[in-house]
Amino acid sequence: MLTLSKTNQLVVGVILAALVITTRGHHFASINFLPSASLAVFFLAGLYLRPAWLFPALLALCAGLDYSAITYGNVSSFCVTPAYGFLLPAYGVMWLAGRWFAKRYSFSSNAILPLLGSVSVAATVSELFSSGGFYFFGGRYTDPTLAVFGERLMKYFPHQLENLAFWLGVAVIVHVAFTLASGADRAKA
Repeated sequence: MLTLSKTNQLVVGVILAALVITTRGHHFASINFLPSASLAVFFLAGLYLRPAWLFPALLALCAGLDYSAITYGNVSSFCVTPAYGFLLPAYGVMWLAGRWFAKRYSFSSNAILPLLGSVSVAATVSELFSSGGFYFFGGRYTDPTLAVFGERLMKYFPHQLENLAFWLGVAVIVHVAFTLASGADRAKA
Protein backbone atom coordinates (compact mmCIF):
# COMPACT_ATOMS: atom_id res chain seq x y z
CA MET A 1 0.00 0.00 0.00
CA LEU A 2 1.20 3.49 -0.82
CA THR A 3 1.53 5.77 2.19
CA LEU A 4 3.25 9.11 2.48
CA SER A 5 4.28 11.07 5.54
CA LYS A 6 2.06 14.00 6.50
CA THR A 7 4.74 16.39 5.29
CA ASN A 8 4.96 14.68 1.90
CA GLN A 9 1.17 14.63 1.64
CA LEU A 10 1.14 18.38 2.30
CA VAL A 11 3.72 18.97 -0.44
CA VAL A 12 1.81 16.76 -2.89
CA GLY A 13 -1.47 18.48 -1.97
CA VAL A 14 -0.03 21.93 -2.63
CA ILE A 15 1.41 20.77 -5.97
CA LEU A 16 -1.92 19.23 -7.01
CA ALA A 17 -3.82 22.38 -6.05
CA ALA A 18 -1.32 24.47 -8.02
CA LEU A 19 -1.86 22.23 -11.05
CA VAL A 20 -5.60 22.79 -10.87
CA ILE A 21 -5.15 26.52 -10.47
CA THR A 22 -2.77 26.85 -13.41
CA THR A 23 -4.49 24.51 -15.84
CA ARG A 24 -8.24 24.72 -15.18
CA GLY A 25 -10.07 26.40 -18.02
CA HIS A 26 -9.53 29.93 -19.18
CA HIS A 27 -9.00 32.13 -16.19
CA PHE A 28 -6.43 34.58 -14.94
CA ALA A 29 -3.79 31.97 -14.08
CA SER A 30 -4.16 29.51 -16.93
CA ILE A 31 -1.17 28.67 -19.02
CA ASN A 32 -2.41 28.46 -22.58
CA PHE A 33 -0.56 25.38 -23.73
CA LEU A 34 -0.87 23.05 -20.75
CA PRO A 35 -3.75 20.57 -20.83
CA SER A 36 -6.25 20.49 -17.99
CA ALA A 37 -4.96 18.49 -15.06
CA SER A 38 -8.30 18.16 -13.24
CA LEU A 39 -8.97 14.45 -13.87
CA ALA A 40 -5.39 13.48 -13.14
CA VAL A 41 -5.35 15.62 -9.99
CA PHE A 42 -8.38 13.82 -8.57
CA PHE A 43 -6.81 10.43 -9.32
CA LEU A 44 -3.48 11.47 -7.81
CA ALA A 45 -5.17 13.00 -4.77
CA GLY A 46 -6.96 9.71 -4.17
CA LEU A 47 -3.66 7.90 -4.57
CA TYR A 48 -1.40 10.06 -2.43
CA LEU A 49 -3.55 12.01 0.03
CA ARG A 50 -5.26 10.22 2.94
CA PRO A 51 -7.61 12.86 4.44
CA ALA A 52 -11.07 12.42 2.90
CA TRP A 53 -11.89 16.11 3.39
CA LEU A 54 -9.47 16.92 0.58
CA PHE A 55 -11.94 15.58 -2.00
CA PRO A 56 -14.59 18.24 -1.25
CA ALA A 57 -11.81 20.81 -0.87
CA LEU A 58 -10.61 20.06 -4.42
CA LEU A 59 -14.20 20.20 -5.67
CA ALA A 60 -14.61 23.59 -4.03
CA LEU A 61 -11.36 24.80 -5.58
CA CYS A 62 -12.54 23.76 -9.06
CA ALA A 63 -15.97 25.32 -8.57
CA GLY A 64 -14.42 28.50 -7.19
CA LEU A 65 -12.08 28.79 -10.15
CA ASP A 66 -14.98 28.25 -12.57
CA TYR A 67 -17.11 30.81 -10.73
CA SER A 68 -14.38 33.43 -10.68
CA ALA A 69 -13.53 32.85 -14.35
CA ILE A 70 -17.16 33.36 -15.35
CA THR A 71 -17.89 36.20 -12.94
CA TYR A 72 -14.68 38.19 -13.21
CA GLY A 73 -12.83 36.82 -16.21
CA ASN A 74 -15.45 37.17 -18.94
CA VAL A 75 -15.35 33.41 -19.59
CA SER A 76 -18.46 31.90 -21.17
CA SER A 77 -20.85 30.12 -18.82
CA PHE A 78 -21.97 27.72 -21.57
CA CYS A 79 -20.82 24.64 -19.64
CA VAL A 80 -22.43 25.72 -16.37
CA THR A 81 -25.85 24.09 -16.54
CA PRO A 82 -27.95 21.97 -14.18
CA ALA A 83 -25.62 19.15 -15.27
CA TYR A 84 -22.62 20.83 -13.58
CA GLY A 85 -23.38 18.60 -10.60
CA PHE A 86 -22.35 15.58 -12.67
CA LEU A 87 -18.75 16.66 -12.11
CA LEU A 88 -19.12 15.39 -8.53
CA PRO A 89 -19.42 11.71 -9.56
CA ALA A 90 -17.04 12.24 -12.49
CA TYR A 91 -14.28 13.47 -10.20
CA GLY A 92 -15.36 11.08 -7.46
CA VAL A 93 -14.71 8.10 -9.73
CA MET A 94 -11.18 9.34 -10.36
CA TRP A 95 -10.60 9.89 -6.63
CA LEU A 96 -11.90 6.41 -5.77
CA ALA A 97 -9.77 4.83 -8.50
CA GLY A 98 -6.72 6.49 -6.95
CA ARG A 99 -7.75 5.12 -3.55
CA TRP A 100 -8.26 1.66 -5.04
CA PHE A 101 -4.86 1.69 -6.71
CA ALA A 102 -3.11 2.96 -3.56
CA LYS A 103 -4.11 -0.28 -1.82
CA ARG A 104 -2.56 -2.33 -4.63
CA TYR A 105 0.53 -0.22 -5.18
CA SER A 106 3.98 -1.68 -5.21
CA PHE A 107 7.11 -0.22 -6.73
CA SER A 108 7.37 -2.97 -9.32
CA SER A 109 6.23 -3.87 -12.80
CA ASN A 110 3.34 -5.77 -11.15
CA ALA A 111 1.69 -2.41 -10.47
CA ILE A 112 1.47 -1.38 -14.12
CA LEU A 113 -1.59 -3.45 -15.04
CA PRO A 114 -3.66 -2.37 -11.98
CA LEU A 115 -2.62 1.24 -12.63
CA LEU A 116 -3.62 1.15 -16.29
CA GLY A 117 -6.80 -0.75 -15.53
CA SER A 118 -7.95 1.56 -12.75
CA VAL A 119 -7.19 4.69 -14.78
CA SER A 120 -8.87 3.32 -17.92
CA VAL A 121 -12.06 2.25 -16.18
CA ALA A 122 -12.25 5.40 -14.07
CA ALA A 123 -11.60 7.70 -17.04
CA THR A 124 -14.34 6.00 -19.05
CA VAL A 125 -16.90 6.17 -16.25
CA SER A 126 -15.87 9.74 -15.46
CA GLU A 127 -16.37 10.75 -19.09
CA LEU A 128 -19.79 9.12 -19.16
CA PHE A 129 -20.80 11.13 -16.09
CA SER A 130 -19.39 14.47 -17.21
CA SER A 131 -20.11 14.39 -20.94
CA GLY A 132 -23.24 12.30 -20.63
CA GLY A 133 -24.58 14.51 -17.88
CA PHE A 134 -23.89 17.64 -19.92
CA TYR A 135 -25.34 16.22 -23.12
CA PHE A 136 -28.48 14.63 -21.68
CA PHE A 137 -29.24 16.93 -18.73
CA GLY A 138 -27.53 20.24 -19.51
CA GLY A 139 -30.41 21.64 -21.53
CA ARG A 140 -28.13 22.74 -24.35
CA TYR A 141 -29.21 20.07 -26.86
CA THR A 142 -32.74 19.44 -28.03
CA ASP A 143 -33.78 15.81 -28.32
CA PRO A 144 -30.51 14.16 -27.23
CA THR A 145 -29.99 10.63 -28.53
CA LEU A 146 -27.59 7.83 -27.68
CA ALA A 147 -26.34 7.79 -31.28
CA VAL A 148 -25.37 11.47 -31.22
CA PHE A 149 -23.90 11.08 -27.74
CA GLY A 150 -21.78 8.22 -29.08
CA GLU A 151 -20.48 10.46 -31.86
CA ARG A 152 -19.68 13.23 -29.37
CA LEU A 153 -17.97 10.72 -27.10
CA MET A 154 -15.77 9.52 -29.96
CA LYS A 155 -14.91 13.13 -30.78
CA TYR A 156 -14.11 14.48 -27.29
CA PHE A 157 -13.06 11.49 -25.16
CA PRO A 158 -9.69 10.90 -26.88
CA HIS A 159 -8.68 14.48 -26.03
CA GLN A 160 -9.59 13.90 -22.38
CA LEU A 161 -7.51 10.71 -22.41
CA GLU A 162 -4.56 12.61 -23.88
CA ASN A 163 -4.75 15.19 -21.07
CA LEU A 164 -5.01 12.48 -18.45
CA ALA A 165 -2.16 10.46 -19.96
CA PHE A 166 0.07 13.55 -20.13
CA TRP A 167 -0.33 14.44 -16.45
CA LEU A 168 -0.21 10.86 -15.21
CA GLY A 169 2.91 10.32 -17.31
CA VAL A 170 4.52 13.32 -15.62
CA ALA A 171 3.42 11.96 -12.24
CA VAL A 172 4.90 8.52 -12.96
CA ILE A 173 8.24 10.06 -13.94
CA VAL A 174 8.33 12.22 -10.79
CA HIS A 175 7.22 9.29 -8.61
CA VAL A 176 9.88 6.96 -10.00
CA ALA A 177 12.59 9.63 -9.69
CA PHE A 178 11.72 10.38 -6.05
CA THR A 179 11.39 6.70 -5.16
CA LEU A 180 14.75 5.87 -6.69
CA ALA A 181 16.39 8.92 -5.10
CA SER A 182 15.01 8.11 -1.66
CA GLY A 183 16.17 4.50 -2.07
CA ALA A 184 19.67 5.74 -2.93
CA ASP A 185 19.62 8.01 0.13
CA ARG A 186 18.65 5.08 2.37
CA ALA A 187 21.39 2.91 0.85
CA LYS A 188 24.03 5.58 1.68
CA ALA A 189 22.88 5.88 5.30
